[in-house]
Amino acid sequence: MDISIVIRTFNEGKWLGPVLEAVASQELDGNAMEVVLVDSGSTDDTLPIAQKHGCRIVHIAKDDFTFGRSLNMGCDAAKGRALVFISGHCIPNDPRWLVNLVAPLGTDNIVYSYGRQQGHDISRYSEEQLFRKYYPDTSQVPQEGFFCNNANAAVLKEQWTTNQFDEDLTGLEDMELAKRLTIAGFKVAYVADAPVIHIHEESWHKVKVRYEREAIALQAIMPELHVNFADFLRYFFSGVMLDWGQAIADKCFHKVAGEILAFRFMQYWGTYAGANEHRRLSRQRKEEYFYPR
Repeated sequence: MDISIVIRTFNEGKWLGPVLEAVASQELDGNAMEVVLVDSGSTDDTLPIAQKHGCRIVHIAKDDFTFGRSLNMGCDAAKGRALVFISGHCIPNDPRWLVNLVAPLGTDNIVYSYGRQQGHDISRYSEEQLFRKYYPDTSQVPQEGFFCNNANAAVLKEQWTTNQFDEDLTGLEDMELAKRLTIAGFKVAYVADAPVIHIHEESWHKVKVRYEREAIALQAIMPELHVNFADFLRYFFSGVMLDWGQAIADKCFHKVAGEILAFRFMQYWGTYAGANEHRRLSRQRKEEYFYPR
């Protein structure tokens, strides 16, 4: 199978070298591979690193960037039958990551797959708990439902051609596409033995913004979900207490207790803010459409 790896970048120079080195060391089992990098105006050494590793580079203007649009541009430029997506700060953690990730595609009506994500030594403790929740050590081929994550995923190009990524969403373009595909009768697979090390180095404000934009997108994908202030309080306190309990068991409570408090607050405050922003925008559109003046 010909494989195209599509990587979105904006100032990913710190980790892009290790990512591309891990990609280059993959056991391909006779598959052909290319790397297409979609860059939205990097000002660090992202582009020289990509050129050094032989990537084909596609440019998208920063003002035109959306998560879905940049992926669609990369997919359009890609030549492979399988389109593989990883973030510029996700390092493949197994020499058979690539062949394992694409292996389910085309079998048992599976057209979309995603792999395991693990934390780095610098990852925040609560994010490690999220990785363990959403990316367990047991594969589900196929899985139930349409959860998916493009930080480490693959889709058949023939399916992307007729089901491109939504270019208006503020995030979660992967889940939106997976939902459409499952409604159409296709399946998604989770592949535990296709792991990457996912490295987030975000300020607390950026953590909040990440969950806020994902909450806005999730309301578009699953409008039946609502997060109110009582939900925020319940999720925040539950998340903190569960993480503190695990940290005590892991004998690192004093080291991470404050960090857990900050991360869970930003996660759930961002989620609450995003859900409310979506409702505010919905009211604004309603007023513009129906109000007589």
